[in-house]
Amino acid sequence: MNKPEKIERVISASDMDDEKLVTYPTEPFFSRDYLENEKKRLWPRIWQMVEREEDLPDPGDWMTYNVADESVIILRKDDGSLKAFHNVCPHRGRQLVSVPDMMPGKIHDVRGNNRKSFICGFHGWSFDSDGNNTYILDQQDWHDKLTPEMTCLSEVQVDSWGGFIYINMDKDAVPLKDWMGFAGDVLEAHELSKMRYKWRQWAIYDCNWKVAIEAFLEPYHVAGTHTQLLEFGDYYAYSKQFGLHSVSGYDVRDQDAGETSGGTTRSGKSGLDPRISTYQLIKTNYETVNYSASTETLVAAASRLEEELPEGTSSADVIAHWIKSAKADDAKRGVIWPDIPADIQKESGLAWGLFPNQNILHGATFALCYRVRPYGDDPNKCIFESYALERFPEGEAPETEWVHADPTGENWGLVLQQDFDNMQYVHKGMKSSGFRGPLPNPHQEQKVINLHRNLADFMGSGGPRLIDTD
Repeated sequence: MNKPEKIERVISASDMDDEKLVTYPTEPFFSRDYLENEKKRLWPRIWQMVEREEDLPDPGDWMTYNVADESVIILRKDDGSLKAFHNVCPHRGRQLVSVPDMMPGKIHDVRGNNRKSFICGFHGWSFDSDGNNTYILDQQDWHDKLTPEMTCLSEVQVDSWGGFIYINMDKDAVPLKDWMGFAGDVLEAHELSKMRYKWRQWAIYDCNWKVAIEAFLEPYHVAGTHTQLLEFGDYYAYSKQFGLHSVSGYDVRDQDAGETSGGTTRSGKSGLDPRISTYQLIKTNYETVNYSASTETLVAAASRLEEELPEGTSSADVIAHWIKSAKADDAKRGVIWPDIPADIQKESGLAWGLFPNQNILHGATFALCYRVRPYGDDPNKCIFESYALERFPEGEAPETEWVHADPTGENWGLVLQQDFDNMQYVHKGMKSSGFRGPLPNPHQEQKVINLHRNLADFMGSGGPRLIDTD
């Protein structure tokens, strides 16, 4: 495969801040050896989201979480705390909970309730909710040499943040709060813990997991992919790294235009009446993203802008009025918006990429989220999951479960279908001998670059490198 010439050195965070031109190799997307190394060097060493806390509300509630070759059991204990173990009996290696491979429409995870113990289906070895061994058939045959350390379950770190349950298989991993860093501060200010599932869907898709998450890390593709949105709004974005994680948000091409960049909301297309274009943009976006990335309250408040504001109202004043009206409407139905500090709001952006496999597009009362995982031993497939969160009045959150949904517009909405239509062909196209390597936009696609920069720190190879253009 032809490679770009004049490649110098692996990039640093300051190189990214300076928006220097980079490329990175395609081996991480296609190599089975790389996939095998991910199983050893990446997935067992990172904090990764499992589920929402409300999925395990009561003592004895439990579920499995699978990634690559690993299977983990997460349990809610009697005292309300969480416990997690590798899903394997220490005797001969049988899974304690039988978990078939994730198959379309068949299995997403295994879960249940009222669990007090785990019993291996092979020889009956038994374990309590702390992972201690409580029964071994004919234990005397080991001549009383078995110790509790030899016969207990292998513990996995587990913690919660923002209403999510996270696990880490590395016993020496940094605390989850430290892992989340500034991204955690921003998203916690939006009170994700007070949101609940609106819907959640998954599919097995024909591309590498990194191709899939990249498709949602940057808005640079909107003009080329989601062309129906261009009628009502202008799209230009910035992106910025914050260590492991990174953020993108709305920006302006002409910094002398006097507009503020970095916001989480966007007015309509320049030159149009912002009262009308704002509503058209919000409504179209909401309806074509599977009724997510906004709320009915926000759409309804936008629909009144033309009648509530005089012609000639500036875009900034339209947005301010819209947000104030929606906030008041929500308060009337018992949905209180979080009070987000000004310094947090300034860096809040539109969406955060949480290393390595999450993306959260957030608002005051909603979030549209993506998670991807490798699918078995096949670097050409992934498990793609998307879910919408929303802040509902007390007791009005819908009952949801994971639904397998083929990647069609009927199941996912027009916008996600358009993204799906790109993903498999990006994966195929990068295999071309004529592809010289990615040339990511250093201003708008920095989240993609940062993914590979941090991935290389874990994997020891495949990192972005500077392109010498002198």
